[in-house]
Amino acid sequence: MAAQANKLTPMMQQYMEVKRQLPPNSLLLFRLGDFYEMFDDDARMGAEVLGITLTMRNGQPMAGIPYHAADSYIPKVLAAGKKVAICDQVETPRPGQLVKRALTRILTPGTTLEDHQLESRRNHYLLACDFSPKGQLTAAWLDLSTGDFAVAAETKVDALTSTFASLDPREVVLPEDARAHWLRAGVDERAISALYEFLANRTVSEVSGFHFDPSEGCRSVLETLGVLNLDGFGVAKDHPGLGPAGALLRYATDSLRAPPQNLSRLRAHRVDQTLLLDPATLRNLEIFRSSTHTREGSLLHAMDRCVTAPGARRLEAVLAAPALDLELIHFRQNCVGEFLEAPAIAGELQDYLKGIRDLPRILGRLRNRLRNPRELGAIRDTLLQLPSIRETLATLDGPHLANLAAGIEEFPHLFDLLHRALAEDLPNQLQEGGYIADGYDTDLDRIRSLTRDSKTWISDLEASEAARTGIKKLKIRFNNAFGYFIEVTKANLHLVPDDYIRKQTTVNAERFYTPELKEKEREILHADEKAIAREEELFRGIVDSVLEHATALEATAATLADLDLLIGWSVLAREWNYVQPIVDDSDKLEIEGGRHPVVEQMMRRERLKGLPGEHDFVPNDTALSASGEQIAVITGPNMAGKSTYIRQVALIALMAQVGSWVPAAKCRIGLVDRIFSRVGASDELSRGNSTFMVEMNETANILNNATARSLIILDEIGRGTSTYDGLSIAWAVVEHLHGDGTAGPRTLFATHYHELTQIDQQLPRVANHCVAVKEWNDRIIFVRQVVKGAADRSYGIQVARLAGLPPTVIDRAKVILSKLESEDSSHNLLRLRLKERRKRQAAGEDPDEAQLSLF
Repeated sequence: MAAQANKLTPMMQQYMEVKRQLPPNSLLLFRLGDFYEMFDDDARMGAEVLGITLTMRNGQPMAGIPYHAADSYIPKVLAAGKKVAICDQVETPRPGQLVKRALTRILTPGTTLEDHQLESRRNHYLLACDFSPKGQLTAAWLDLSTGDFAVAAETKVDALTSTFASLDPREVVLPEDARAHWLRAGVDERAISALYEFLANRTVSEVSGFHFDPSEGCRSVLETLGVLNLDGFGVAKDHPGLGPAGALLRYATDSLRAPPQNLSRLRAHRVDQTLLLDPATLRNLEIFRSSTHTREGSLLHAMDRCVTAPGARRLEAVLAAPALDLELIHFRQNCVGEFLEAPAIAGELQDYLKGIRDLPRILGRLRNRLRNPRELGAIRDTLLQLPSIRETLATLDGPHLANLAAGIEEFPHLFDLLHRALAEDLPNQLQEGGYIADGYDTDLDRIRSLTRDSKTWISDLEASEAARTGIKKLKIRFNNAFGYFIEVTKANLHLVPDDYIRKQTTVNAERFYTPELKEKEREILHADEKAIAREEELFRGIVDSVLEHATALEATAATLADLDLLIGWSVLAREWNYVQPIVDDSDKLEIEGGRHPVVEQMMRRERLKGLPGEHDFVPNDTALSASGEQIAVITGPNMAGKSTYIRQVALIALMAQVGSWVPAAKCRIGLVDRIFSRVGASDELSRGNSTFMVEMNETANILNNATARSLIILDEIGRGTSTYDGLSIAWAVVEHLHGDGTAGPRTLFATHYHELTQIDQQLPRVANHCVAVKEWNDRIIFVRQVVKGAADRSYGIQVARLAGLPPTVIDRAKVILSKLESEDSSHNLLRLRLKERRKRQAAGEDPDEAQLSLF
């Protein structure tokens, strides 16, 4: 190995030294002149991921990208779940000497800060997880771009993984060999499996287990936040989540090559303070992503009327952790109402908000030493809007909006500084210069004057030399390689005077210089260098002034995000005729004229496009009570709208609990602690799970974790197996949810098992509903109306005709159906059992003795 290392060139030795420092799965971009080069396995990986050419030099694989275009390539590597290490030149190259290089960043999917590597309207979390010696799932998560930092610890693993699913972290950090370590420590294997189920298909990075040490984590958090204790954040010094928090900080420090500087707060997340939605419910209700894995078609998209990126991220955060705090819910509702009463002012405020830039992420980059002139320009543009926003808010009389106005600071002195110091048009790179305004600094003005005077001298020299030599097309030009030179076309070379010194020959011209021109070149270049150096010095001072106000700026930015969100909700309510729901601590769920917020919008878009089909959404009512009509069994044919109906009830409950108004004529929602759903079919064949197994797993989660405060929607439980098995499971699930007590979780149970409609005769808190249809000439017409009572039959054959099955199949199906209905089917068997049960009641015997033998 030593002999082989000696054969490496000094540059490759430098490369290998950096490469040995990197974590696994890292692609090293090594700066060589104007390119970032990759070698060996990195070259092969880079060529494959980036779609660039793989070359060979002396048998060594190589690939490269222009350094100025790296920003367009790096996101592709991160999207592939890999890390990108940047090794830059940290000194000016000198001829004949090896340039000094250093590792300046390690970019990972969860630690990126650059604007072009982030989705502006989405939060960007890095998550760390571990299990404590007591078997608690401990965690910390951090959005490095905004400084949002939280810790959590829960004995109920599924409750915390539900939170993780809502956060949707871009990267997860675990201890090395985590599963084996946890098993050796005696952690419940089911808890570990539940966590790894969440981790499937996510980017996972492993670090040494000692990084998760709680005491070291506490020390690291205190040092990073610059505090003596965590009491002010409501976090105990022995909080189990501090171990993962320390691991996150160590990981972020390794990535940034310095400790993160934009962290000033820590919060303890408690799952009992938020409405929980498990991963299946997030997927089934399409909260953040539609079934096609796009933002469009999701509830998030339907509710988003924000005009700023922080406002959109605030909406995402609110939906990820809906409040159980009635005071907060009512405050948001009332703010929406006050904006609704003043639509013109709300519109004016939105116009001002459109001029607001992404302050949280800009401040995050500035604090972490990623700085460019346009970021300061964005802060200047934002501060310009603040007085108008406060003044406009002050014209509203609403008491709730006064609280918002109080949270907006104007920063007049900082705005004056930025307005005076910055040029109107700003470059993206410091090296380009020209971003400090004329008149701001006398030294810079003097240096610039020298540069401008010298360039005027060059222009005058060009004119005088053309006159002296008689060469009309004589030009004085400049490039980085040769500096200033006099260019003469070959047709005029006979006119060149003797005092011209040849510098370079090109295809069509010769280039010359004079001692006088050479001296002026030195003056100009030195003045340019001094001007850029002075601008950078001034820039650092301006950044320091901005960062002195960073905490107050972040507080104002948070208020502006809330303002944007609430105005957006008022716009939504006005556009779609939403109503303010009553949200209280009752056990009621009452909706009059409820509509599906996503489907309704989609139908209108289709109507506007002139597409065929139904374009008017049919509203429906719902009335549930944990202690009254607790379970609604809903029957009706396929395509009638059962699934849409039960989903819309869950979405309306969620919207009400985040503080939004809702698509209904009237609404009352008693606080919900969890929303569960078992809707739709999806195989997980890669994990060895069939459709039925997925269905049973999700149903088990519901039955094991639902409370009397929960809302449950179930669609077609038991359909993935035989009729008898499926019906038996469905019946038993309803019985379990009803229970023997006086209250249970509010439940909508859609089914095709019409035998199940008989269960209301046994369970007092069960009621039958159905989706009405009209029959005409052996065909059905869907009216999309949910009414009381059970459907008389499923209309499956009529739906099959609508789907286009051949007439021969339809006719044969009718014959078979008639024969089955005439036999002793499960339907008739159930009727016999129920008749037997009523006889036992009439005879004064215990009817429940027959319950377990129903099937």
